[in-house]
Amino acid sequence: MPQIPTLTDISEAAERIRPFAHRTPVLTSAWFNEQTGVELFFKCENFQKVGAFKFRGACNAIGKLTKEEGERGIVTHSSGNHAQAVALAAKLNGYKATIVMPENAPKVKVEAVKGYGAEIVFCESTIASREETAQAIIQKTGATFIHPYNHPDVIAGQGTAAKELLEDVPGLDVMIAPVGGGGLMSGTLIAAKSMKPGILVFGAEPELADDAFRSLKSGNIEPVLRTDTIADGLRTSLGELTFHIIQTHIDDLVTVSEASIIRDMRNVWERMKIIIEPSCAVPVAAVMDKKVQVEGMKVGIILTGGNVDLDSFTWKS
Repeated sequence: MPQIPTLTDISEAAERIRPFAHRTPVLTSAWFNEQTGVELFFKCENFQKVGAFKFRGACNAIGKLTKEEGERGIVTHSSGNHAQAVALAAKLNGYKATIVMPENAPKVKVEAVKGYGAEIVFCESTIASREETAQAIIQKTGATFIHPYNHPDVIAGQGTAAKELLEDVPGLDVMIAPVGGGGLMSGTLIAAKSMKPGILVFGAEPELADDAFRSLKSGNIEPVLRTDTIADGLRTSLGELTFHIIQTHIDDLVTVSEASIIRDMRNVWERMKIIIEPSCAVPVAAVMDKKVQVEGMKVGIILTGGNVDLDSFTWKS
């Protein structure tokens, strides 16, 4: 297993990405506070470059490469946000990026990856197909692989979001983030538990993509059984490294329904006047549905991104 990142690694990542990444704002909402009985603080990674927290991890990992490694090219597989993040981070460093994307990736994310100048290779909508396609490219070109989440430098980069949140709101009692492959959750756990021992850290998943929930119950990494959740950023299984970190440190992990995800994505749009993608609404729904017992507490929620395929909506004239 790769080495587990530390708070020192996260602090170094924060300095490495500082010239490139935004320090995103923390917003509040009186309406959400009234609805939940909780004082909520939203870390808005939808305002991050490429519209998602993923830029932090990709920027850190690619920034740590040697010139020789980078010049062989960068390759990764992703349904969208990590793809955009690697594409931009590679471009900023003058490297070529090849991105393996599933055929059902949102159009808005495909177009964004193209816009950053990366080459896209499509594959079937399975983890196995993603990995096989990426490996074939690596064998052919010698490119450097940047894993979407099971990578210590990616995890350290993602942890900078939680670090910033605790610096801006040091009185937090709880932090909640969505769980897909576990990179953000792993970085969040390391940063939060190291900076403020005693803070509670919860994860949230869609019921239709509950592999992390099942993995914690069984003690083994369980596969994603379905890929039809609206939360397209959470359709991936945990990696060995992320599972170990989550299993060791998380306080609880809960699941929410598709109806709740859609409801609270819309609530954030309407009440906070910001665009979030479905994955962001998962931890919001966990609080709204009282899946986590946090009444009366100060709770930080990481809003992970804002890349929504608006063409998929039926607009009324």
